[in-house]
Amino acid sequence: MKVSEIMSRDVRIASPDQSIADVARSMSDAEIGFMPVGEHGRLVGTITDRDLVVRALADGLGGDTAVRQIMSQDVKYCFEDEEVEAVARNMGQLQVRRLPVVNRDKRLTGVVSIGDAAVAEAGSAGAALNKVARPGGQHAQ
Repeated sequence: MKVSEIMSRDVRIASPDQSIADVARSMSDAEIGFMPVGEHGRLVGTITDRDLVVRALADGLGGDTAVRQIMSQDVKYCFEDEEVEAVARNMGQLQVRRLPVVNRDKRLTGVVSIGDAAVAEAGSAGAALNKVARPGGQHAQ
């Protein structure tokens, strides 16, 4: 099964110049915890609800702080034509719960979560989720 068959296509995109308060409101309104950050049609970062807490609130940054100051710039992504099983394994190795999905022109087309993969590929997603749940990873502080 291809990632394009299971990914979420209704994706909100944050701007690097947007305030973190605005992004937090958008996340709250949409009941999401992850947003890709785009600039000039390109994926330049990601921001999570955890980033808002650990990189902003915990450091005393105000709501007017620009997303670019706290976003993750080392963007991990997958391609929409990749197999779900391979992407789920990669998510486990990277210890991430969500990945932006791009086409071969590297334009954002969606977001895939480990939960999406769990529904599609129970075995590989379970193994990936076990790795993602381990302490450490990209956002460990």
